Amino acid sequence: GEITNLPYLRHIGQFRKHVIISTGMATLGDIEAAIDVLEQAGTPRSFITVLHCTTEYPTPMEEVNLRAMQSIQAAFGVATGYSDHTAGIEVSIAAVALGATVIEKHFTLDKNLPGPDHKASLEPVELKAMVSAIRNIGIAMGDGIKRLTPSEALNKSVARKSLVARKAIKTGEILSAENITTKRPGTGISPMNWDSVMGRKAVRDFAVDELIKL
Repeated sequence: GEITNLPYLRHIGQFRKHVIISTGMATLGDIEAAIDVLEQAGTPRSFITVLHCTTEYPTPMEEVNLRAMQSIQAAFGVATGYSDHTAGIEVSIAAVALGATVIEKHFTLDKNLPGPDHKASLEPVELKAMVSAIRNIGIAMGDGIKRLTPSEALNKSVARKSLVARKAIKTGEILSAENITTKRPGTGISPMNWDSVMGRKAVRDFAVDELIKL
């Protein structure tokens, strides 16, 4: 309700403190104008966090438009978050996965209390569940580098495959698709070396399903 209140924004901006702007009912133009007023009053853009928001209690899922949060970040280069008026917790969790640094959520002791906000608020058990889920998402997001994890390293040899004898092979026999196949475990020659192994001579006898050695 204050995002178009220029004198109020100017007054807030002069304190040069961190500011959170909720953007219910706002367009990108409204957001840009509000940021400009705050900056001109002395608040650096790095101090401003903008929350995507839909001003309806509770907000229908079809009006959430969560990708708009990313549009705000791309347009203005500010920290972004989500002011959540939906009835559940899943949209806030999704917002964190999409990069939200702030979540605003109404909470109440009883959703049946009179007033416009209680129906769209969380009771204590739900709030605890949301916070726990958000913490887990924060951990699960990781650093973005695709690597073998410690737990995967324990499973790798079991899950991957190796080159093995499809049938009994005699010393000197030519290795081919007729006598070689791929099976678990992955403790032998990787099937990615298939082409370089085909056509070579067996260095010794191999029993059925025995790992091939070169």
